Amino acid sequence: MATSVTSILERIAAAGKTYEGNEIGSRELLIELGRDLVATLEIPSEFLQRSFWAEPALSAHCKFAVQVKLFQHLQDAGSAGVNPSDLAKKTGVDVVLLQRIMRHLIAMKVVSFSNGRFLGTPLSHGLAADNYQKSIDFCYDVARPSFNGFPEFFKKTEYKLPTSLTEGPFQTAHGTELPFFPWLVTTPPHLDEFDAFMSAYRAGKANWFDQGFYPVAERLVGGFDGSNNEAFLVDVGGGRGHDAQQFVAQHASHPGKVILQDREPVIASIQDKRKLPFESQVHDFFTPQPIKAARAYFLHSIIHDWDDENGIRILENLKLALKPGYSRLLLNEIVLSEEKPTIAATSMDMMMLAHMAVRERTEAEWKGILEKAGLKFLKIYNYPGVAESVIEAELEA
Repeated sequence: MATSVTSILERIAAAGKTYEGNEIGSRELLIELGRDLVATLEIPSEFLQRSFWAEPALSAHCKFAVQVKLFQHLQDAGSAGVNPSDLAKKTGVDVVLLQRIMRHLIAMKVVSFSNGRFLGTPLSHGLAADNYQKSIDFCYDVARPSFNGFPEFFKKTEYKLPTSLTEGPFQTAHGTELPFFPWLVTTPPHLDEFDAFMSAYRAGKANWFDQGFYPVAERLVGGFDGSNNEAFLVDVGGGRGHDAQQFVAQHASHPGKVILQDREPVIASIQDKRKLPFESQVHDFFTPQPIKAARAYFLHSIIHDWDDENGIRILENLKLALKPGYSRLLLNEIVLSEEKPTIAATSMDMMMLAHMAVRERTEAEWKGILEKAGLKFLKIYNYPGVAESVIEAELEA
């Protein structure tokens, strides 16, 4: 154990130097090494206390904080902080109850206390933003009950994988027969909370087209044929265009057209389409792709929402539009590591297991689904600290 701890500490020291030098991925490496250190030093009783007392209480206190705007009040107080009685008045919470909850938030490093006053931290200030407040609501009210129901659900199903969109841990937890997304639509404000959660989930992380991630200039701009007014990038199932807008902003000199595709209700909900720096088009990815011979077809977290059969259907409908030796297929998806899985990847896999009866895939599984769709796997591009990779493929010769 001593040797292991010494090794971890040496790696932490080295990672600390790279962090001070702003090296990409050094922050995430330090967090992972911190987890390694805790896992090495923590004894079983401490593990139980943290996992089954401290962390569940923390998530409940964060939900409480949303209800009484606790993080906002701390943010408003700034560096001066706020004393317990004043914070109790602002939140409407009994001062003794508030102090007990705040002590746990302090112990869990979310807020701090000095000279008789509560103070916010960079973390609590970040959590005060609207999208994180709604994310807390979604995670506590929607996701957590599904996870809590895992043991009983799998016991009843004799520990078999759920295969139905209407008979999984989520439906059992929430007493519904609806699939996840239709349920969100019929139970406001959960759809709005989920949208906020998805925006928060990727916040602060590199985009697939950032420098050092997928080489846009080398793999897409180079060799682009614009002689027939061909499309440069087609964002398939791209929602309201968040990815497309950021791509165009960062690669303003891109050649050719950028086209956003999604279902009619989604495209109809986009405001001021004429002002957008890209074209929009109604398209259902379960039907043949109408835009032929584009340089790249991009799908962000689309295939992971579906089982293999439906994922292959999506890819087969897209395959018909690919130009051999020219068109790239880019899947921005999680690729699970079997040897060193990350919390970001496995927690999303658990989300899919709980709510969608589907899964995140390993590299071998991604290669398998591409092969069955008649596509040739080319390469996987990764970026330090980012859960999703870019899986590049093309038409099988």
